[in-house]
Amino acid sequence: MPNKSGRRGASPSRSPEEPAPRPLWRRIVRAIVIWGGALVILGVIGLGTAVFLTERQLPSFSSLQSSQNGQMIVVRARDGSELLSLGPSYGKWLNTEQIPPIMKDAIVSVEDRRFREHWGVDPIGVVRSVMVRYETGRWRQGGSTITQQLARTIFLNNSRTFGRKIREGVLALALERKFDKDQLLELYLNKVYFGGGAYGIDAASRKFFGHPADHLSTAEAAIIAGLVKAPSNYSPTADVEAAKTRAKVVLSTMVDTGVISSSEADGIDLDDVAIAKEKGQNSVRYFTDWALPQLDVLIPDTDEPIEVWTTLDIGMQRAGTAAVTANVPKGAQGALVSLDSDGAVRAMVGGTDYVNSNYNRAVTALRQPGSAWKLFVYLAALEAGFTPDDRVNDEPVTIDGWSPRNSGGSYAGQIDVRTAFAYSKNTVAAALGNEVGFGTVASMARRFGITTPIDTHPSMVLGTSDVRLIDMTRAFSEVSAGGTSVEPYGILKVTTTSGKLLYQHRSPSGQVLVPPHVAAGITDLLQSAVAIGTGRAAQIGRPVAGKTGTTSSNKDGWFLGFSSGITTGVWMGRDDARPVPGLSGGHAPASAFAAYMRVAVQGRPVQPFDTQLKLPEWQLEPDDEAMTDNPDDYYYTDDNGNLIQPGGANRRSGPGDGAARYEDGSVGPGPAPDGREDRDGRDSRDDRGRAPPAAGDDFLNQATGQGPSRGRPQGTGQIDPGLRAAPPPPGARRGNAYPDRQEQQGPGGPGPNGY
Repeated sequence: MPNKSGRRGASPSRSPEEPAPRPLWRRIVRAIVIWGGALVILGVIGLGTAVFLTERQLPSFSSLQSSQNGQMIVVRARDGSELLSLGPSYGKWLNTEQIPPIMKDAIVSVEDRRFREHWGVDPIGVVRSVMVRYETGRWRQGGSTITQQLARTIFLNNSRTFGRKIREGVLALALERKFDKDQLLELYLNKVYFGGGAYGIDAASRKFFGHPADHLSTAEAAIIAGLVKAPSNYSPTADVEAAKTRAKVVLSTMVDTGVISSSEADGIDLDDVAIAKEKGQNSVRYFTDWALPQLDVLIPDTDEPIEVWTTLDIGMQRAGTAAVTANVPKGAQGALVSLDSDGAVRAMVGGTDYVNSNYNRAVTALRQPGSAWKLFVYLAALEAGFTPDDRVNDEPVTIDGWSPRNSGGSYAGQIDVRTAFAYSKNTVAAALGNEVGFGTVASMARRFGITTPIDTHPSMVLGTSDVRLIDMTRAFSEVSAGGTSVEPYGILKVTTTSGKLLYQHRSPSGQVLVPPHVAAGITDLLQSAVAIGTGRAAQIGRPVAGKTGTTSSNKDGWFLGFSSGITTGVWMGRDDARPVPGLSGGHAPASAFAAYMRVAVQGRPVQPFDTQLKLPEWQLEPDDEAMTDNPDDYYYTDDNGNLIQPGGANRRSGPGDGAARYEDGSVGPGPAPDGREDRDGRDSRDDRGRAPPAAGDDFLNQATGQGPSRGRPQGTGQIDPGLRAAPPPPGARRGNAYPDRQEQQGPGGPGPNGY
């Protein structure tokens, strides 16, 4: 139908009184303002209610004065005796009038310069902290006020969660409503933690300066005020230089806030401040400093007093401290770690004097291990197919332009692997590392618990990668355990003082790291190093296996070894890595090891080492696999066809049966440089200087199952090349670094047990 205007379909016209509709964006903004305002009002009401209720629940000022913070921890040794008691230390409560004004000004300047102006939470401080975070990319300034810190100290913990910050803010606002500024500052200065177990400025002043806090100097006040940010980092007794550096920042802030003038700050000499030495500190603290931080992950959060039962043996700790102190060179430092067979730390010495330096060199210092690193080189070589009796050449070698030299610059020529290890021949270690692969050596070190970065340059075989003493000691402990993993630990159990068990240590089953024959082989080498090699000073009258280590210019000396289930590592050197005249692993460290181990193994049964090689099938000769009779009743030939009598005159003897003098004047087992003597010192050649004859037809028929003859073979027929022993499977290599090795073996070569 037509509308009133006479036009069909046209929209009806608006009346002059009806307003035009608002744009969509205005309606959205209006809704945001309305709902946002409503939410803000609700938030303010909720916050006010929370602050009001919290204020009503707050303790009185006198109650807060008498309350204490901190947890008491009693640390016990293996036998239950008390090692030390850690926990809060409280001085005399100082009221507002007794607290030196300079102390108040210093703490307000550095921690909360707007303390007198805000209501407990400082929006300006929060904005400033966010802006600094934006400009620098890091949180360099905290937004917490003194009141917030007080709330956290008294009522909360240090967890960094959003919920905790909300509660902290509410408590701060409530505290500001209940107490005045002077009361809050009095509570803060008497309760805040200043490090070393000291709560409050009086306890801190007595601990660090040896006098009460009611007459602190400006310099002392600056040092104490600087501790709040990081008590452990800036403690004057732990690092006096760090404490003084932080105090300079505090003095600069006091100048900015107008507390002191620039001339006053310039006239303050922090070096004149006398720092009181801690009393009752000894080497046990190196151990507790390492073990106690582990409680954070071992037990749930608790404020109850607790008792921590540790693995430390008091007698062994004293012996370790005495051994290091008596043997360390003048001007040098020493460290010792001793592990039981299951990884329990029985002794830990982190330095010669805990009071003067609490830096724990046993678990923190990174130093080059020198030849002690050869443990991993020879482990890799043994796993690749080498054995202690294999023949190698001690001669000049160059690998990728690197030419290692032996100590003394002499070379012994043809020797066996055992002798090369015992006398720590660098050239042989380099050749073995090149043969098995430097990456393989690094992988072996990782397998045995080395956690620090490892380079794979050729020189790495001589120990150029930095390591920790505790990691190296762990590796030797794993060898002592037959090639299975060992995890060092220091805490046996944790209980409350009422006896409730919070934690109990359970040793995991060891993971096999290398085959048993590899562990037996490396133990053979380590035992030889102590019996006749560079580690002779470590002998203690019972079986000992170990290795020395000395770095270039005598900067580091190491000895690591084990006996009767106890594994001990000793390091000596200077903290600044400067040379120490006369320092070598075979002298002071080995002597300290022996002095300690004589005490450590008392009462333990003597344990001979298992060094018998039970080789895998691929390393056995075919005849050995088939032979079940007495080894003295059979013969075989080497790869050149020479007759070998394993059970007779050609049988190899132990490392102490014979000795040969080398070009460098050293004496040890194995053939002389001309190769004429066997390890038992007897000439293996006949009267005319010829080798024994090769196998004859009778022997070949017997060996190949073609004849019944079991008599002594005669004749000189050459062995058929087709009858050579089958090569090892892929990846198993044996001695390819020495292409002339087979020709060098001759009489007295591989025997019925492989080699």
